[in-house]
Amino acid sequence: MQLLIDVGTNAEIVLGDTTRQFAASSPTGPAFEGAQLSCGQRATAGAIEKVRIDPVTLEPRFRAIGIDMWSDEPGFSEAVQDTPVTGVCGSGIIEVIAEMYLAGIISQDGVVQGSLVDKTPRVVADERTFSYLLYENGDTKLFITQNDIRAIQLAKAALRAGIDLLVEHAGSPEVHDIRLAGAFGAHIDPTYAMVLGLVPDCPLPGVRSVGNSAGTGAAKALLSRAQRREMEHTVTHVTKIETATEPRFQDLFVAAMAFPHASAPMPYLSTLVTLPPRIESSGDSAGGGQRRRRRV
Repeated sequence: MQLLIDVGTNAEIVLGDTTRQFAASSPTGPAFEGAQLSCGQRATAGAIEKVRIDPVTLEPRFRAIGIDMWSDEPGFSEAVQDTPVTGVCGSGIIEVIAEMYLAGIISQDGVVQGSLVDKTPRVVADERTFSYLLYENGDTKLFITQNDIRAIQLAKAALRAGIDLLVEHAGSPEVHDIRLAGAFGAHIDPTYAMVLGLVPDCPLPGVRSVGNSAGTGAAKALLSRAQRREMEHTVTHVTKIETATEPRFQDLFVAAMAFPHASAPMPYLSTLVTLPPRIESSGDSAGGGQRRRRRV
């Protein structure tokens, strides 16, 4: 079956094939667009859009919109004089949190590991929690805070719970064809989308962007009577799932809060990246101890 996701303040989700379709809307909020984040911004010049974190040193490198080189390449310091780095856009926040998880900076529960304070100056105490210093230049400091991570967790859990709900209603088929629609979907790296658990585990070539599909559909409806009649016929056969009234939604939401997911297997993702062992965190507060156990 094919899964179509249009990510926005509300995520529109459709799962189906030529014989049946299921649809739902999940309230993801504005976090994926950079809103409600301490350093979030729209995808404009100066916004960090790609991030890599060294798993040994925990040092970041990144690319920002309007700057042609990575932050560790010659000429970057000169380039930021003309295009200052000012924040992190939606695709950037997805990548930095995924990289923080892969580097062991945050646990699968999304908790910034305070024990790393002694290992790197990038992890700093922030009242009762910890934050990660992504960028510093003069008076400009961009932190990824515990609240930022929680906002993304809530957004991605709402999206993933909606997806999993449709999959259950469809009889739990394997989904190997995932289409990401909208401007945000066009800029998401499929690997990082799976690391965060935004989408179910599947072969990487099966995750593709389809651009502004809503706009394309609207144009077809306006310009073609045949297309409009086909749409009118199709929607009468779509099974709409109301996430707000579904008893299973809350359980699926809780399971989807973890990175990548609390229980779903990740056979395809495991071939692309090295997933860290699970870390049991005592909570968000500073100084909490952690105990490691093997991923199951």
